[in-house]
Amino acid sequence: MIVGLFLLGMGVIYWFTDMTVDFIQAIGDWNAYILVIGLFVFGSGVWYLYSFETKKRFVMQELQTSKRSEFLKRHNEVKAKVKHLPSKYKVMLEDKEEELRVK
Repeated sequence: MIVGLFLLGMGVIYWFTDMTVDFIQAIGDWNAYILVIGLFVFGSGVWYLYSFETKKRFVMQELQTSKRSEFLKRHNEVKAKVKHLPSKYKVMLEDKEEELRVK
């Protein structure tokens, strides 16, 4: 996402302002491509961040429960989301499964 912001900034500075920055001016007409790539990379970064945060929030909310029946209702969904999160969430899920005696 940071790379996307940088590329996006380079393209915007070249095409929409009168600022003269040497390394941006040296690239010339390639800045149009950089602007498009920057938009794509930034959009992908925002989408990834949103996806990560929603999965993390869901998993943390489900791991807070102390009732086995509630946990079992969404167990498969939690397992699927944990696969796309860092390994610390997998460890947390395994601990919760042990605590509630879920196989």
